[in-house]
This record gives sequence, C-alpha cells and structure tokens, in this order.
Amino acid sequence: MTDKTDGTTSRLSLTLDSVLPTVDTIEQNAFDFAKRAGFDEDTASNISMVAREAGVNAVVHGNKYDPAKHVTANFEASADSVLIRVADQGPGFDPSSLPDPLAPENLLRSSGRGVFLMRTFMDEVNFRQLSPGTEITLMKRRTA
Repeated sequence: MTDKTDGTTSRLSLTLDSVLPTVDTIEQNAFDFAKRAGFDEDTASNISMVAREAGVNAVVHGNKYDPAKHVTANFEASADSVLIRVADQGPGFDPSSLPDPLAPENLLRSSGRGVFLMRTFMDEVNFRQLSPGTEITLMKRRTA
C-alpha cells in the first residue's frame, strides 16, 4: 500500500488478492476518497458502488479468482474530482462487445449491468488493455 498526500491531492495505491474481500476494500476506499474530494453522501455512495463493480469485474471476470493474479486499485482525490483506476491481470476484453443491458432479452439477466452503471454515474469511464489485463479508469468531477 502506498499513501501520499501533497496538500491538495490525496493518493492511495493498493495491490490486492483476487478474492471477494478485495471488492469491499475497493468500495470503502472509493467512498472515503469521494468524501475527501467533497462529494455528498449520495454521490459518494454512487462512486463507491461503481468502484465495487469494477472490483468485481477484476476479481471475478478478469482474474477468475486466480491466487497467482492480483488486482491493483489506485485512488486520487483532489478538490474538484475523484479518480479511481482498477486493473486485473486477466486475458482482457473488448468493452464494445458487452450486450446492451436495456435490451428486452437482457432485462432479466442476473449480471451485465456493471459497466452500464459506471457510465451512468461517472463523468468519464475508460478502458485500457494491459499485457496482461484490463485497466478501468473512473472519474467523477465536482460541479460548482
């Protein structure tokens, strides 16, 4: 774990195991960083929810619970935004191949809404293919 504050920006970098408690760690840190950036309780909860989704995707879909693989989570809070990066060491995926969760045939599916929620609640959602793995960057800006 690396934690750094330079007066206006707070940063934390974590390397975590591919287990479900990792998801809780990501969610709690996202909430804390959102609050530190000045977001209200509801917005901080939305940010932490989508960070949790990113963590689930990394542990379950990316690393497939492989104990040899890790998840990295980086958090940054400034006076005007929060930035969260979650990366896995899995085979990677193409986000454009995800089915539309609002299509009638997908409405009753038990999964497949995480990326949709990320895009709904965050100002920016970006995917980057690593070698190996996928990194997702989530950004939420404060508005005046």
